Amino acid sequence: MSGNSTAKFSPAGQLTAEDLGAIHLIGAGGVGMSGLARLFLTRGISVSGSELREWPSLAGLRALGGTIHMTHEAANLDGVDTVVYSSAIPSDHLELVEARRRGLRVLHRSEALAAAMTGRRTVAVAGTHGKTTTTSMVTMVLQQAGVDPSFVIGGEISEVGSGAHHGTGEYFVVEADESDRSFLIYRPFVSIITNIEADHLNTYGDLANLEAAFADFARLTDPDGFIITCADDAGSRRLAETLRAEGRRVYTYGTSADADLQLTEMASSTRGIRYLAEIDGRSLGEFRLPVPGRHMGLNSASAVLAEHLLDLPLEAAQAALAAFPGVRRRFERKGVADDVLVYDEYAYHPTPIALALRTLREVAGEGRLLVVFQPYRLYRTRDLQAEIAEALAIADELVLLEVFGPGELRGPGEGSAELIEAVPLPADRKIFVDSWEAAPVEVARRARSGDVVVTMGAPPSSLLGDQLLDALAKRGVAGTAGAVPGGDVGGATTIGGTVPDLPGSSTPDASTAG
Repeated sequence: MSGNSTAKFSPAGQLTAEDLGAIHLIGAGGVGMSGLARLFLTRGISVSGSELREWPSLAGLRALGGTIHMTHEAANLDGVDTVVYSSAIPSDHLELVEARRRGLRVLHRSEALAAAMTGRRTVAVAGTHGKTTTTSMVTMVLQQAGVDPSFVIGGEISEVGSGAHHGTGEYFVVEADESDRSFLIYRPFVSIITNIEADHLNTYGDLANLEAAFADFARLTDPDGFIITCADDAGSRRLAETLRAEGRRVYTYGTSADADLQLTEMASSTRGIRYLAEIDGRSLGEFRLPVPGRHMGLNSASAVLAEHLLDLPLEAAQAALAAFPGVRRRFERKGVADDVLVYDEYAYHPTPIALALRTLREVAGEGRLLVVFQPYRLYRTRDLQAEIAEALAIADELVLLEVFGPGELRGPGEGSAELIEAVPLPADRKIFVDSWEAAPVEVARRARSGDVVVTMGAPPSSLLGDQLLDALAKRGVAGTAGAVPGGDVGGATTIGGTVPDLPGSSTPDASTAG
């Protein structure tokens, strides 16, 4: 298991955020940890954090009054009451060890988040993939309905520019991470489960144990609340059947004929997606989103169903979804250079990889699709190698970086050198580059006018978009595709999982399903 056992975690409801006193977050720059820090700061709680590199989120935390130490050392804990860590932080981290030596309160990120939720009606969104987008949609729908929810999301809503907010209303929307079982400490009023597929097998061992954990999560739902699952997903369908047999309140959504909220006439184009929705034979009208992809439509349907069941105006859901700006790193358009369109996408599990690439093919039209992929976690790349390879083959060309797996030890036959061999593309249409700097050079060498390029995978890959645009722009100035500096690029050699000089945290948090 990658993190600490949840048997040691405290269930929600035992503490409030104000009980925590002065809070220090180890590795405060990652999306999950910085969102939590922002939430506490806007509640007037003293917050400090430690980092080794300058994340974009840190400036915002400082502006809110947070203290950020650009070192990891014992002195950072002076005056601190509670220390918060994520599953990416090793148990022997010097600040974690020092906090325990001093007898400070030490909480996993999920425990600190649970304290922030005390006294609110929690809407918790879980699932193997689609959590961040769905959580964002639910949040915007509730905001449009005027109930001002609090929220903490594992990504930033593009329009809001933040992954966290302290609201005045009764609802608290949260992305519930299954990767380390920490979602089992929450006590939701509404539980939404988008899908259940094999992942995090280092924690669960097999799909059966993973499904059992999702069932346990759903059973924690308040008896006066309800559970929402996707009827189109096999794992979620099995879960719904189990829970209904136990007498629990479960509602489903999807295109399936037996879904409680049924979607019909769903159509996706480069301009977005639309569908009609009905429940119990009654039409709820048409819903539109400005982002394409059938999976986006399904994600949005869970928000529509939640709004309906909470007896909030459906017009708010229609308006919010019609204006949904997307989430950063989820089908995010980075720009155009030398007639090549560049996107960024967080997908690293085979199903969302395939969904994203099929959608990007619609965008590419008659152009080609080039993928720059950085696998996320050695265990996932090993356990799902065949499925990841098949999904990546949807691309016309593939540039593969080494696996990003902080804290993992590489075993024999593990890594991107093995993955590249498994991808069923011709040898001249795939390459494993042996350095971070080689990726933009290789893209500029391969991309043609009218192509679409997407950076995809582990968190550091998001930093490549601007570098690709720069390399393409320089190529355009040179006047010829391939006329770029950099010389030969590397082939299938390993680089030990390192990424040179990343402007990010040395301890990226695992709260976004790493």
